[in-house]
Parts: sequence; C-alpha cells; structure tokens
Amino acid sequence: MTQNTPLSARLPRLPLHPDDVTQRVLSAAQLRARGVSAAQTSAQCLPGGPWQHLLPGVYLLHPGPPTGQERLHGALLYAGRPPVSARRTATGASDAGYGEAMVTGVAALALHGFASVAELGALHRIDVLVPRTRRLRSTRFVEVLRTASMPGPVRVGEVPVAPVERALADAVAATADAADVRRLLTEAVRDGHCEPASVVRELSEAKLLGRPAVVNAVDALLAEGRAVAEARLYAMVREHGLPEPVWNVELRLPGGPDLGGVDAYWPDHAVAVELDSRAPRHAVHGVPGRRGGRAQKDPQWSAYAAKREHLERLGITVVHLTPRKLREALDQQATVVRTALMAAADREPAAYVMVLPR
Repeated sequence: MTQNTPLSARLPRLPLHPDDVTQRVLSAAQLRARGVSAAQTSAQCLPGGPWQHLLPGVYLLHPGPPTGQERLHGALLYAGRPPVSARRTATGASDAGYGEAMVTGVAALALHGFASVAELGALHRIDVLVPRTRRLRSTRFVEVLRTASMPGPVRVGEVPVAPVERALADAVAATADAADVRRLLTEAVRDGHCEPASVVRELSEAKLLGRPAVVNAVDALLAEGRAVAEARLYAMVREHGLPEPVWNVELRLPGGPDLGGVDAYWPDHAVAVELDSRAPRHAVHGVPGRRGGRAQKDPQWSAYAAKREHLERLGITVVHLTPRKLREALDQQATVVRTALMAAADREPAAYVMVLPR
C-alpha cells in the first residue's frame, strides 16, 4: 500500500464482534477482553485512524463526533472503572461495565422524560454518581459526584439512572438560576414524576433548602403538589360514584374550639378525608440519614396525629390519603373511602360538629 492509502485501510482487522461495532463505545478493559491489545488500540486512534480517545480508558470506535447516547455510555464506562469482568451473554450482547455508577443531574432528568431540560445530545455535561470511596476525577464532559450512600438505580433502557428525586437534587445543586430551579421542581410534580414530600426530603438531605434559588421554588412545588392531589381526589369521588361531600371545610364543636380543616367531609356519615401533603424541611439530630447526614423530621406530623385522634374520639372516621396513593392506586383509595362510608351505619352516632367553609 502507498503512503496515500488511508490509515484505516492499512490497519489489521481486529477481533471484534459485530455487536461491538454497533455499540461503538468500549473501555480499554473491554477491548482487552476481546483480544485487542493496547498497542492495537493506540494504532487505531492515530490521526486519520478509525477510532478516537473519548475519555480516559474509553474509546469511540468511529472517527466522527459522538452522539448523545455515546457520550452517556462513555461517561458510565469511565465512572464505572474498574468494570465487572467483561463477558458476553448468551445472546451475544456484552456486559455494560458500569460498575456501581449511575447517571444523575440534568442528564438523568432528560432520560426520565423531563420536557424542561435539553435533549441528551445538547447537554454540555453529564453528571455521574459514584460511591464516595472512588478516587476518580471529573474530566471533559463528565462531572463525577460522590456520595456516601448510593440510591438504588432506575433502569431507563439499559442505562442505570438515579431516581427522579435524587437526580433533581443534584440538578438543583448545579443550577443557580431561580427560574430554572422552579421550572424543574414544578414539572416533577405536575407531570407525576414524584411527590412533593420526597423531593423536599431529598433537597433537605442535600442541604439545599436554604439556597435563595430554592426557597421560593419549594413553595411553588408544594402548591403545585397540593393542587394536583386535590384534582385527583375530586376525580376519585366523581369517577367512582361516591356521594358528593362538602369540600375544604373547617370542623368545630358548638361553642367549643376549632377541630381543624379537612379536605372532604360527609356530614351524614361522619367521615372525613384528609390529604397528607406534608413535606419535611428540618433534620432530626442524632439519627443517621440516607446520605450519611441526619434523618428528616416532619414538624407537622404531631399536629396531624393529634387532630385525627381528637376527631376519632368524637366518632368521626378520618381517612388519611397521600398524593402518592392517589396517583398510584386511585381505585384502591376509592374502595377505602366507600368502605368507611358504608360502615357509618354500624357505628355509634358521632358528636355533633359545625361545618364551616375554610
């Protein structure tokens, strides 16, 4: 061959499986496991060669720019080093080699389907979560985040992704713009990705609730979550043929103290429904949290419990519903309410209470 022959034509054929060529991103360890030596890999990556060095220890098996999926796969291979021993499954597919690493932050939100973030290919950086013990530096488009307690990953296709709540917290930690923070948190609840309480809990564990960009966004998040839960409660009553209650009322003993507000009340049955839209904001000292810090205290819980106990002493049945239950098991919650209404005829008459608009 002449010197004008492209380098790719002068290189020897490598022992790669067709699936490897299709995948087009492999780590050095995976290449070695396939019989490709370090010298052969270096030769393929010479100027004008068919491969390129994507990240330390990670190679792109074509000369063009990487796609968003290739950058994602490369980031996980880089952060997953040393990978689980490279093996080929019965179907011929190769092990991912990601180890414990998972995608988090904005890239994870893109994979979870958030409309308010850019598409994967347009992101300038990919956040990857790894155990705190890993000694690994951020490089190029990969930002390495360490944690003392790894969450259980969610699989999006074959990609390990942090749960929405954790991905949100990591995205918020890297976002200074208040409008962007508010948009992310509001979408998370409005589009049913997660519940407000779990988001606020994760933000609290990450020590983000005191940030100016987060304070107002959390208030908007809780308001959005409350509105969504109320809409589901209305739909449950009407779609399942339950008697129409009085909505959003205060209960009071005649000539006595207020008993508190409830979201729905059936006076003829003495049954109340209360939506639990609490969101913890403060830590309990001395109790380990999920990130190795402190567990979260719910300052509203004692008030909820006291109110419920008082109402039940008066003969009023209180049905406690959470936004998550309404989202994931609406039919089941309708059955719970219907059962409480039907059981009213078998109970002793409740104390008379005044029902006032809230």
